[in-house]
Amino acid sequence: KDEIKKDPKFRKHFQEMCASIGVDPLASGKGFWSNMLEIGDFYYELAVQIVEVCMAHSEKTGGLMELGDIKQKLIKSRGRSAKNQEISTEDLLISAKKLRVLGNGFTVIALGSGRYLVQSVPGELSNDQIAVLEEAELNNGCVATSTLTSKLRWDSNRIDIVMNKMVGEGL
Repeated sequence: KDEIKKDPKFRKHFQEMCASIGVDPLASGKGFWSNMLEIGDFYYELAVQIVEVCMAHSEKTGGLMELGDIKQKLIKSRGRSAKNQEISTEDLLISAKKLRVLGNGFTVIALGSGRYLVQSVPGELSNDQIAVLEEAELNNGCVATSTLTSKLRWDSNRIDIVMNKMVGEGL
């Protein structure tokens, strides 16, 4: 039990082992695994902390935060004391994905580079909006109409629609 709490690699291995036999130790806070190992509490508490970080920074981020940024802010706020378990990117992904039960207000978006964004505003991003975000990631957060035209082969009308919608939503 202590090993699962302290070691993110072991925690991931445990999750994979459970999945291979069809057991979800996180399915219920009152299940055998959750009671026995208290692993469910870890992920649920982490999910709450993700929500808190996203909400605290939503005015600045427009409701989109890179998972690595969330991790750094959580590590800073949790401190590095022995009682605080180490958290991995995999732990954050598991917890953030559990937030789907709250509706489309919390979504994990995989970017082509292997990085992830957590969307903490209601609504879903279209494939076009995700393509623009991926392009921005490659260009230090900037996109140009000419780039979208040449790389994605979009016409100016499509670009205007997508960009106006994104700007209107604060993205």
